[in-house]
Order: sequence, then C-alpha cells, then structure tokens
Amino acid sequence: MSLITVTVRKPKSTAFKDGLFDAVQAALAATGMAPTDEFQRVLELDAEDFHFDTGYPDLSAARNDDFALIELLWSAGRSAQVKKLFLDDLMKRLDASGYAPENVMVCFKETSRENWSFAGGRVVHN
Repeated sequence: MSLITVTVRKPKSTAFKDGLFDAVQAALAATGMAPTDEFQRVLELDAEDFHFDTGYPDLSAARNDDFALIELLWSAGRSAQVKKLFLDDLMKRLDASGYAPENVMVCFKETSRENWSFAGGRVVHN
C-alpha cells in the first residue's frame, strides 16, 4: 500500500500531472507493488504557498516552476536497495518523457502496517 502526494505550483495541465502520476505508478510497480495499488493526489499551490530552494543541495540545473515534491507514504520495511530501484526507475521514466529529473524531490515516509485501514474501518494487518 502506498499513498502518493505530489505538490506543484499552479497552474499545471492535466497532462503534466498525469505524466508524473504515471511515472510514479510504473516505478512503484517495478519495485513489486501491485499495479492496482494506486492512491495518488496532487496539491497545486500558488507560488506564495510553495517555496523551494532552486539549487539545494548541488543541482546540475536550477529548479523552476515545474518543480515537483513527491511524498511517498508506504509501509515500513523496504530496503535502501528497493528505494534506490524506485528512484532510478522513476528518474529514467521522467527523463524519457521530457521531465527534468533535477526538478523532482522525493521524500519517503514509512508507517507500520497496522496504521492502514483500506475500507470500512478494518485494520488489515495486525
């Protein structure tokens, strides 16, 4: 299970957002996540509500208004190797679609399995 939040500056087209969603979903599937496990949302904010450093920490190209912050909330226990596989796959997909990988920041957040209730208040994993 994962919950993806993508934060971007307004305005962004549906094609732009769908391109990010599709790349994230495909990269998750490449790590073994079920292809139907898709829960994604976008927060589209005004520039005054979404500040970011254009060069931190050592970018080869400055971030611009197409910067995307991708927060990936998933169950704890995935190795650094799985996270690296996800990042490598995601960046290749974004680059192939014309989206600059330097314009993407990814934050992994982990929670234990008993913190998920997928529907009806049922806790699936005890």
